[in-house]
Amino acid sequence: MEAARPLDALNAARNKRVIVELKNGKQYVGVLKAFDIHVNVVLENAEERNDGEVARKLGTVFLRGDAIILISPE
Repeated sequence: MEAARPLDALNAARNKRVIVELKNGKQYVGVLKAFDIHVNVVLENAEERNDGEVARKLGTVFLRGDAIILISPE
């Protein structure tokens, strides 16, 4: 099924591992558990990455939609 709207693409990625990049350059990888219309997202089993390497393991994190510039399947 092709995503017709941006939130459809996010819905298709639910319960899958995604990469989330923020405006400040930080990158998080985790399982997308939830999101809302503001693209605030909740990741489980999240890791912060620097230059592709795991910097720290965070568990469950909430990322504000206004700080996100990219969400991609891993």
